[in-house]
Amino acid sequence: MKLTWHGHSCFTLDTAAGVVALDPYAPQSVPGYPPLHLTADRVYSSHGHSDHYGTGQVSLTGEPCTVEVEEIRTFHDPEGGALRGENTIRIFSAEGLRVAHLGDLGCDLTPEQEAALTGLDALMIPVGGYYTIDAAQAWALARQLNPRVVIPMHYRFGEQGYQVLAPLDDFLALVDRPVEWVGPTLTLTKDTPCQVAVLRDKT
Repeated sequence: MKLTWHGHSCFTLDTAAGVVALDPYAPQSVPGYPPLHLTADRVYSSHGHSDHYGTGQVSLTGEPCTVEVEEIRTFHDPEGGALRGENTIRIFSAEGLRVAHLGDLGCDLTPEQEAALTGLDALMIPVGGYYTIDAAQAWALARQLNPRVVIPMHYRFGEQGYQVLAPLDDFLALVDRPVEWVGPTLTLTKDTPCQVAVLRDKT
């Protein structure tokens, strides 16, 4: 399975069961990121905000896709959705691997939701705060869920990302496992070691 980060919270998962695009952003919705031009078999958005719902930027192939998808309904804020609405976590299964994209998670998870998110091979988690859980909450949740690979998303890095978001370094300063800067694509297998994988170059 290849996980490719395209900026902000947008990824594609390229698997033997098909290609899925996650949370594409609309043009000019996120400072510093270029327009997206993606191709996939399916596209999923965690919620309807423009920085996660640029589905028009994804050309669908029409090919069958047998990636298994589980959905967990959560909230975009700690007030039960009163501030920013609902958010959908999705767990994708293919090639014997399970990966989860938390979208713009902004609330605590229930014990039942945490249980559904155990045993993950990779976890894509927002870490920038303000609109979502912050760096400390993200790392505490990652330690609780204990996936093999933690992939931070939805943060500020130089001129990229909203100014109200905390920089990636705030999250990396908290982690107590190896940090690997792997470039935009991570090839995930059953043998990928435990790590925090930053899916971007250092510059």
